[in-house]
Amino acid sequence: MGVMTVTLAMAPGPGFPEGSPAHRYILALALDGDGRPDAPAWIADEEPWPAMRIRPGETDIRGDVQYDEDSGWSLRFFNQADDRSDAPATGLTVHETLRPGAYVTVNEPEGEARSFRVVGVEAV
Repeated sequence: MGVMTVTLAMAPGPGFPEGSPAHRYILALALDGDGRPDAPAWIADEEPWPAMRIRPGETDIRGDVQYDEDSGWSLRFFNQADDRSDAPATGLTVHETLRPGAYVTVNEPEGEARSFRVVGVEAV
């Protein structure tokens, strides 16, 4: 499938019974033939796959997508664009094919897990 921009919006859950389209993650991911993040493509790519976290009332934070064979997919966000040291991991669990309407779980570094719904998948 190649590299895609995947947009996630917070799904309904505790504190947000209607969800929150303003709480978003925007990720650049290579997807495999099943529409899931492609680990071999991530390993082979010399450039980091970009990610962005968007929250109302906060500055958008840029980061990148990470993969580890043992722990799976995660996101790192940096307070400063040039400081990539020891950024805490934000876990990303993909439950199904990444297509509009699908759900993923985002595990924040503080330990809170939230469901996000895929609201967009577009070719880069």
